[in-house]
Amino acid sequence: MTLNITLEEALAALTAAAEPDRVEQMVAYHKQSRPVLGVPNTALNDITKAWRQDLSLADRLSLADELWKTDIFEARIAAAKLLTQARIKEDTEVWNLLQSWLSDFDGWAIADHACMAAQKRLVADPARLDDVETWTTSDHIWTRRAALVACLPWAKLNHLKPEDQARRDRILGWAASYVPDRNWFIQKSIAWWIRDLSKHDAEASHSFLAQHGDAMKPFARKEAGKYLKTPVAAKPADQNASPENL
Repeated sequence: MTLNITLEEALAALTAAAEPDRVEQMVAYHKQSRPVLGVPNTALNDITKAWRQDLSLADRLSLADELWKTDIFEARIAAAKLLTQARIKEDTEVWNLLQSWLSDFDGWAIADHACMAAQKRLVADPARLDDVETWTTSDHIWTRRAALVACLPWAKLNHLKPEDQARRDRILGWAASYVPDRNWFIQKSIAWWIRDLSKHDAEASHSFLAQHGDAMKPFARKEAGKYLKTPVAAKPADQNASPENL
């Protein structure tokens, strides 16, 4: 038997779990201009886990959509957590809703929770990488960043089947295409992907950095090679290089 939870009831549950003393710190840390309630992530996990168990998929989709539209920090994270589940039958509407949120991304915290939900849907249907490829050329930096974050499962695979190797190579191509972008969050997303890959395929990470590392920002290159036993040496800096390229 499933239950129905209204938006008002959902917001009341989030408000009841809020710790007002956390609000100022969270606003500063996450650089939020939207309302922040002060709900700890552990409480969000407990609340949304209960909702996932109690609600039908249709009701979860409806509630997630409503929570997202409130533009409350924790409500948007809760919306993403409502849809973060490995096995969902007939998940097209879930994938479509997640994609509809892309243009609203404006910071890493909400975006990363939504990308975790997207990861599950991509693993369930890798053909959706065709959709993700369109994200990589978006004018919106958070959509471009989401392409790599949502595809992190392919950085973490061991003993790849040929089709997954092809998918990994495809995503590495996207990462390479991002290298000239000097935006900090884009550079960080490249570093995150290559760093995670290095734990499962050090040779592939080493090869990427040998080819593209010198064009990455130094912090990103360092982060990407953090776990490599034989780090890729950077070429001497160009003394005539402009500051924005360093």
